[in-house]
Amino acid sequence: MADHSSYYPERYDIADWLPVSLKEVKERGWDQLDIILISGDAYIDHPSFGVAVIGRILEKEGYKVAILPQPNWRDDFRDFKKLGKPRLFFGITGGNMDSMVNHYTANRRLRSNDAYSVGNQSGFRPDRAVSIYAGIIRKLYPDSIIVAGGIEASLRRLTHYDYWDDAVKPSILDQSGIDYLVFGNGEKPIIELARKINQRVLPKELQQTPQIAFLLPANTPIPDWPGRQTIQLNSFEESQKNKVSFAKDFRIIEEESNTLTSARITQIHSENRIVINPPFEPSTMEELDAYHDLPFTRMPHPRYWKKPLIPAFEMIRFSINIHRGCFGGCAFCTISAHQGKHVSSRSLKSVTREVEQVVRMPGFKGYLSDIGGPSANMYRMEPYDKTICLKCRKPSCIYPSICKNLNISHKNLINLYRKVREISGIKKAFIGSGVRYDLFLNDRRKEDPSLRDYPNELIRHHVSGRLKVAPEHTRDSVLRIIRKPDFEKFHELKRIFDRVNKDHHLKQELIPYFISSHPGCTLEDMAELAAETRSLNLRLEQVQDLTPTPMTLSSTMFYTGLDPYTLKPVFVAYKPADKLLQRSFFFATNSEEKQKIILALKNINREDLIPKIFGSHKLKHVKGKILGRQNQ
Repeated sequence: MADHSSYYPERYDIADWLPVSLKEVKERGWDQLDIILISGDAYIDHPSFGVAVIGRILEKEGYKVAILPQPNWRDDFRDFKKLGKPRLFFGITGGNMDSMVNHYTANRRLRSNDAYSVGNQSGFRPDRAVSIYAGIIRKLYPDSIIVAGGIEASLRRLTHYDYWDDAVKPSILDQSGIDYLVFGNGEKPIIELARKINQRVLPKELQQTPQIAFLLPANTPIPDWPGRQTIQLNSFEESQKNKVSFAKDFRIIEEESNTLTSARITQIHSENRIVINPPFEPSTMEELDAYHDLPFTRMPHPRYWKKPLIPAFEMIRFSINIHRGCFGGCAFCTISAHQGKHVSSRSLKSVTREVEQVVRMPGFKGYLSDIGGPSANMYRMEPYDKTICLKCRKPSCIYPSICKNLNISHKNLINLYRKVREISGIKKAFIGSGVRYDLFLNDRRKEDPSLRDYPNELIRHHVSGRLKVAPEHTRDSVLRIIRKPDFEKFHELKRIFDRVNKDHHLKQELIPYFISSHPGCTLEDMAELAAETRSLNLRLEQVQDLTPTPMTLSSTMFYTGLDPYTLKPVFVAYKPADKLLQRSFFFATNSEEKQKIILALKNINREDLIPKIFGSHKLKHVKGKILGRQNQ
């Protein structure tokens, strides 16, 4: 039996968690649940986990809510039956991660681990979990309402490219049995949906809920959305056979996902029509504070306490989320399609109150693992004039240059860091989230002292020994496609990092993230990356090969071979062998990879890079060639 006494309190009240069993439901005196939430993750009652947030939100609204975590979908479906049929609806999510990303590597190999499950073990959720769960519920309870949400459903709400099947797929709503799909941060739409379902309003009124998607017969007229236009995309069938149509539609989807006045979007799927309603406005500070003030225990349900630990819990156990949203617009990131670019931040009072709660947690020894968000340093960064944003459809506020209407002052963030350090019981508060260094390494440093102060504050007080940043690549031609700043910005950061370490006698490392086989990245680009990083004596630990996820710019370019904004061709390392060859440059010191790399460099007539990558020592002669695909 596992001993996790340092993780959990000696005594607890099971009623502090949302119920997960019929016994716990009965102990509350409930005969029937209002809502059952089904999740592909183990149940961790923490504000970083979507199903816990939605459960607590609905509980606060007065509904009887239970969570069904990781039900067994292989047997006679007894897990799906044990809580009975809810009075209002079933809510379904694949979990905090897309189930396919969770299960498979970039080379489509099955993973043996799952950080959101007990003991890091895989096999507790199905592939395409949302569709599987919905199919089972529709079979068992044909007349129940099914509401899907979370990242997996959100990214599949329209026609999308599926990397794992290498095919264009229809909306997840088409033939899945899902009635309503909530995309993005779901607090506001789920409250309104639950209220309307509880009031038994007509479907036409339910369909007027913002930030949901649903299915209608193709010939059914839809009412206008006040003040917004309706955009009809190319049909699923057209997008499936025509890559140019697919690319053009992606641009529309991305632009509409990043504006405060987005249109209603529709798309025909054979005899059906997918309807995407405009979203709610981003949460205010007061709303975000209220969500985090809900009575989270911040711990896994006690059913897991005598089992091996859940890695995702260990990772976020002593972390604090201070804002949501990201205006970076990185090509491979799902945030744009899922929740848009607009940042919502918590108040200083709300953050410090949660820190004080963490200080009292079992096993806390004075070290916060992270104070951050999707990007660590976008806290309280808002437009000077919000009315200008009403007209903006750009996917990024900082690429190719920082918007003049964006306030990028780090003053509020520095103040927050200092207030957290003053809290009794805090020895160190680390920043584990990714830092956007282009937000403080820019021309505004001349007028704004907070941009000059922030890197010093960060490096002196908030690095756990290793500061992780994400330049992604070294070649400017690739970085432009990824929507990242030129690599000279990283050089500048490194100079500052080394100086602060020297001035304060610190021994810390700068750890960069890099990505291979991104559209636009050739074998020669990867060779140049390997040579550049070796010249800087960088340790390449945080590396990944691109996994094209649905509804991202990267996946669109990967599938179509086109830039959707210009419709010009983009190089794509499409075949698995080509992707693996690019990835091998991250591991050039490995003797087996070394031979492949030398052959590849000879094949592209870049033998001049061999000594730059491996050093000037004598290299063995390698015969033969490796032929690479130039595009799909």
